[in-house]
Amino acid sequence: MMDKTSSRVRILKFFHRHENMRAFGVLGPCILWIGIFFLLPLVLMGAYSFLQRGLYGGVSWVFTWENYARFLDPLYLKILLRTFRLSFLTTVILLLIGYPMAYRIARADRRWRNILLFLVILPFWTSDLIRTYAWMLILRDTGLLNGLLQFLHIVHEPISLLYTEGAILLGLAYVYLPFMVLPLYASIEKLDPSLLEAAEDLGATPFWRFWKVTVPLTKSGILAGSLLVFIPSVGVFVVSDLLGGAKAMMIGNLVQLQFGPARNWPFGSAASFILMGIVLIAVFAYIKFAGGKEALEEAR
Repeated sequence: MMDKTSSRVRILKFFHRHENMRAFGVLGPCILWIGIFFLLPLVLMGAYSFLQRGLYGGVSWVFTWENYARFLDPLYLKILLRTFRLSFLTTVILLLIGYPMAYRIARADRRWRNILLFLVILPFWTSDLIRTYAWMLILRDTGLLNGLLQFLHIVHEPISLLYTEGAILLGLAYVYLPFMVLPLYASIEKLDPSLLEAAEDLGATPFWRFWKVTVPLTKSGILAGSLLVFIPSVGVFVVSDLLGGAKAMMIGNLVQLQFGPARNWPFGSAASFILMGIVLIAVFAYIKFAGGKEALEEAR
């Protein structure tokens, strides 16, 4: 009897080890990829952030906190505050634009719904860089918009539209609009219309039906869309570099500048880790919200 029991135990252990090996075989390449191309560079940047800049670029292997303390300079804090302000405004603007769009798509006839969704994701077929260059041609002093304004005699001479914070907001809103609309659409589509009808029968006006029924039931889509817009906006550098120039630098441009022309890798690494910390704080704050986990599933 004992031999049979021990044999069963050995068989179960063998199958358990076999299942673990199969799971590792499936997850192993993913773990290896993340380790080489994400964790290893992260560790290197973390080490570089505590070193000094070399005389001709690169790093000097001398431990220092100077790179993090340098970020407290008013110049860099101004860049950080500008980044937060523009990212927050982009999120609010896209929420105000994207919610009516998503609601209209979700309530459209089924034969039109897929076409409207296709039009929302159509910009993804073109590179963000090309689309940003297109906005440069539209907003420059001799561009399409200034030409139209002068043709209509609204202005008598070109106005400065390019290399401003307004141009950055326009570019960010254009690039990240689908990231707001799609989670909102997925959330609104699940909304049961009978709940709105019940609220109407109870005497609720259209505004209160929207505020007390629609918004709470689509909160997960609002949180998911806001997160998917805010976090990339914080780290963006292509849009702000092309449309904002040196007059409206964001923290992503600062990091790119330190790793590029300035060749100050330690300070660039420190700025990157500060940015990463801000993003992680935003994510944790998001998870703390009621329905945050549901919104995360919605974003997936």
